[in-house]
Amino acid sequence: MASIDLVHTVLLVGAALVMAGIFSSLVATRFGVPLLLVFLVLGMLAGEDGPGGLKFDDYKTTYLVGSLALSVILFDGGLRTKLAVFRGALAPSLLLATVGVVATAALTGAAAWGLFKTMAPMEAFLLGGIVASTDAAAVFFLLRSGGLRLEPRVGAVLEIESGTNDPVAVFLTIVLTELVLAGQTTPAWSVLGRLAEQGAIGAALGTLGGFAIVWLLNRVDMPGGLHPLFVVAAALTIYAATALVGGSGLLAVYLAGLVVANRPVRAYPTIVGFHDAATWLCQIVMFLVLGLLVTPTTLWSYALPGLLIAAMLTFVARPLAVWLCLAPFGFGAKETFFVSWVGLRGAVSIFLAAIPTLAGVPDSAIFFNVAFFVVLFSLIVQGSTINPLARRLGIALKRTTPSVSRTEIDIPGQVDREMAGYPIVADSLVLGLSRLPPWTRLVMVVRDGEILGPEQAGGLKAGDYAYFLTPPDRVPRLDRLLGEAAGMKGRTVAMFGELPINGDAKVAEIGALYGLDAAIDDPAQTVAEYFEVHRKSAPQTGHRLPFGRAMLIARTVEDGKVVRAGLQLEELIESFVAGTAPQRTRIKAMLETAVDKAVTLFERAVGKKPRD
Repeated sequence: MASIDLVHTVLLVGAALVMAGIFSSLVATRFGVPLLLVFLVLGMLAGEDGPGGLKFDDYKTTYLVGSLALSVILFDGGLRTKLAVFRGALAPSLLLATVGVVATAALTGAAAWGLFKTMAPMEAFLLGGIVASTDAAAVFFLLRSGGLRLEPRVGAVLEIESGTNDPVAVFLTIVLTELVLAGQTTPAWSVLGRLAEQGAIGAALGTLGGFAIVWLLNRVDMPGGLHPLFVVAAALTIYAATALVGGSGLLAVYLAGLVVANRPVRAYPTIVGFHDAATWLCQIVMFLVLGLLVTPTTLWSYALPGLLIAAMLTFVARPLAVWLCLAPFGFGAKETFFVSWVGLRGAVSIFLAAIPTLAGVPDSAIFFNVAFFVVLFSLIVQGSTINPLARRLGIALKRTTPSVSRTEIDIPGQVDREMAGYPIVADSLVLGLSRLPPWTRLVMVVRDGEILGPEQAGGLKAGDYAYFLTPPDRVPRLDRLLGEAAGMKGRTVAMFGELPINGDAKVAEIGALYGLDAAIDDPAQTVAEYFEVHRKSAPQTGHRLPFGRAMLIARTVEDGKVVRAGLQLEELIESFVAGTAPQRTRIKAMLETAVDKAVTLFERAVGKKPRD
């Protein structure tokens, strides 16, 4: 009975700690406290030197929990990475994830060797490897909670680096632990060979595993709700199987998630939603375990060297490694500094700090205790300053994408449609368009508490909540289209709907001005005549005609003749919605020029300037 009561006590305490962490996170978010620090403190309070009095020193359990948690976290990192973000960011990101991690570990290890006089060089390098990698979940939670979005290239570098640098840090830690135990007799070429072998096996099995997950999800009819559970189990299987055959399990699960994210797959929104909760649960458990492992009464003897190493890592080692890796790719000083500052340490360091203890490295307590101070320093100093620093440097822009509610539509035999719901904000780009892009369809509108069909709604209005049926790969475009037209003024926003065209303007001249490559029968044909020729019935207000890569829309019709029309440049609108920040700036300038051309054309036909 005593053992049964112990099991119940463990379950009670564990569940209570998680619930306390979740509720305290609401306070932490409100006051800007780094959330993971809350879970760390709760674990310490529950530990043997805290009010909870729980004695926990089981490093085997820590390693098991860490393996499971990191598998889920890294799979989720791949699951949220679209290949489009790799453009211009893949090379610097991979350099940071490999050379950057090794350089950070070496520089930090040099500092540790100087501080700890009894520590051998290889042991110091091992300590550097334990704290060398960054924590993706911590970084992006802090950025999202501040309502910010990063400049695209910087965001892509941070996302890819944080998802791919953990396998390198794990490999460094395991190999250096073996070298310490073996008396440092293994030659360097053997270490490099093992690194290449683990990377190749991990990449191959991870890619194959990802395609296997996609194939099974799309061809096996599972009961509702089981898709995300299957994906988690598959990710853990890929990790464990890869590790057993000598590959990098963490690299394998990241690549498996990357494959799933970039293939049409059934139940994708449900899977992503489930992983939101699973990833946070893994973070919570990891930091609670770290707090439980800490014994404050013995910790203070490591406080000064631990904080000095944390400062060395934050202010010297990481910035130098980042500068070394990003300098060849034309990153500016502000971008480089921000990438170096966002090198938060977290769950991975906890996991790696347990490896020397499990392997039997002498005096291994030093690794865990120093890693604790590094994580604590990182969460407090870096975690609390990321958002203000991003704003000050101009690296982060105000988030303009609205809150999105993505709902899966599981139609048997297809996986290329899903429902996406959006609030329609007052300055949304979509309000300037006379029609939606052809790849999306409005399904219903919620207005003043009533559910309306597209015909009943009669167009979108600010304050509506609208649901669209769209292909999954087009949802990011829809996100931007439904967002605010930040930084775009007056006529630029209006012009996104259409350019004003007089009915007497020559269609040949319009086509030449905008390079529309339209089929024109008569060079002297006017816009009004173009409508008469290409419509079987008399034109009416709102009638549309394709005109090359644009659309002509009748706006004013008198006695069956188009007096005023609008020219909608769909291709430029699409390019703006899908483009990066520099691309959107260039397109905006093009559209401003297009407005000026339209005004000139209007003046030629009418003899006076149009009213705004």
